[in-house]
Amino acid sequence: MQFLSVQKVPKKTNRIPCAGIRTSEAPAPTRRGSGSPFATLLRPADWRALPAAVRKRFGDGLASGESTVYRGCVTDLTMSRLGWLLAQALRLAGAPLPFDIWQKGQAATVSVTANPLLGGQVWTRLYGRRGGFPHVVHSAKRFAGPTGLEELLPGGFGMALTLRVKAQTLEFCSAGYFVTLFGRRFALPDLLSPGALTVGHRDLGGGAFEFTLDLRHPRFGPLIRQTARFHDMEDLSDD
Repeated sequence: MQFLSVQKVPKKTNRIPCAGIRTSEAPAPTRRGSGSPFATLLRPADWRALPAAVRKRFGDGLASGESTVYRGCVTDLTMSRLGWLLAQALRLAGAPLPFDIWQKGQAATVSVTANPLLGGQVWTRLYGRRGGFPHVVHSAKRFAGPTGLEELLPGGFGMALTLRVKAQTLEFCSAGYFVTLFGRRFALPDLLSPGALTVGHRDLGGGAFEFTLDLRHPRFGPLIRQTARFHDMEDLSDD
């Protein structure tokens, strides 16, 4: 969803230059130093084991304020009754989990914007729904915290993340949940934890990749699993 006027996207690029961000009156924002901050959270051998396309997507190619966009669709979505109830409850905290089983087969879009003021990136995910407004998730990945990476929701909820590489898939794994109130951070006890969350990014070749979200509770088992397929916009521009 764009609130600023958007210029035509040049061929062979997936960066979106927006009015007010890159104009003739304002200098182009400076890039961060070379190298990926995600790479620093992995062993060098694990980072090199990832496909080149994955390393490029999680590289250091975005300048401050620039965005990259991925387009695709939800290919599968399953949830238990408890998972559905949890997803409904979390709609009060920014709806970070899929809550509508009818998202399956619907269009999806993800945009990533570099934001140094937040210490990382802002992610906006938009999932189509049958007969309703799209499901929109806003979050920020910040290179901070005890593990070096955490994901924040607008309502003050967040989770620490660890990275790992498994079968050439880059996985983001929850490592503790917390809430920020009145400037103070409080860890959520295990009793209130929704379970272990794993988000995977697996390259499919040809500019396509698979996104998976898997939430499992240590006592109640699998709660929610979502699978979506996305495509690099630069490759779609050749169609």
